[in-house]
Amino acid sequence: MKKLLLAFLVIVTNNAVAVEPKPGINFKNTNEIIATVSGNKIEVIELFWYGCIHCQNLDPYLDKWSDKLPKDVVFKRVPAIPRKNWIPAAKAYYALKTLDLDHKLHEKLFEAIHKDKTLNPADPKALVNWIVLNGKLDKAEVDSAFNSFSMNAKLSRSLKMFKAAGATGVPSIIIDGRYLTSSTMAGGEQNTIDLMNYIIDNVRKDKINK
Repeated sequence: MKKLLLAFLVIVTNNAVAVEPKPGINFKNTNEIIATVSGNKIEVIELFWYGCIHCQNLDPYLDKWSDKLPKDVVFKRVPAIPRKNWIPAAKAYYALKTLDLDHKLHEKLFEAIHKDKTLNPADPKALVNWIVLNGKLDKAEVDSAFNSFSMNAKLSRSLKMFKAAGATGVPSIIIDGRYLTSSTMAGGEQNTIDLMNYIIDNVRKDKINK
């Protein structure tokens, strides 16, 4: 993707000092090509963890960006699982999706962990109880979502995706199953959005020229 080295400017300070993005620094190829499931659309995936404050900081930028997605782009969140103690938070996200509460409680869960500091993202019982309370649901319903038939398959996919992407932390962004960047690699939250848009534009051009 040599086009990414031309013309695009990453703003790295408030004084608008700009540098060309560099492979291995601002973006890189994924370790493996990750199969997308969105047809001809360009798939953008955020790998995140509820215990990560940087993921919470990036969230408003991603929300604003995803509200105005082009028709040929799909955005998804996938909880990362680089280690076992991240599994409970991953299960919490998938449970929220199953219960159709992700839009309502996703940000509130971040706040409970980082702002209120009342929740341990590695404690499955605490996460279940929090969803019961904030979702106003019966505990059995939440337990069922946490231990659904499809949960293990979802967790396995999350684990494999983190490794295949070659991610070393979160938040990380996978674009079209082939390119990886992050707020650290891009140099900040807004820079991440700018770099995502540029990669998407180049992927779009590549698809048209095929």
